[in-house]
Amino acid sequence: MTPHHDPVVERRARIARGVAVAKRIGYLLLLVAVIAFVIAAVAGFPSWSVVVTIVALVGACVVLPVPIILGYGLRAAEREDREHHLGGGSTTGQQ
Repeated sequence: MTPHHDPVVERRARIARGVAVAKRIGYLLLLVAVIAFVIAAVAGFPSWSVVVTIVALVGACVVLPVPIILGYGLRAAEREDREHHLGGGSTTGQQ
């Protein structure tokens, strides 16, 4: 089995692509919420702008936590693999 055909590496890459897309969507929703709030503050808080702000904030709160956590997990797994391949031993802290 070559590194190019490692199913674990391929799965991590697929998850990383999904994480990147989900982060973009979540942060875009957060940006929409901020812009809608600024417009609302300037325009005297019309109801449509308040609705857009709330919906975008709720959407960001629903979307963002999962890709952020998965992103940390992917980075930790890659770091663990690098340390394991370079150090040749366990990194669990046991001697």
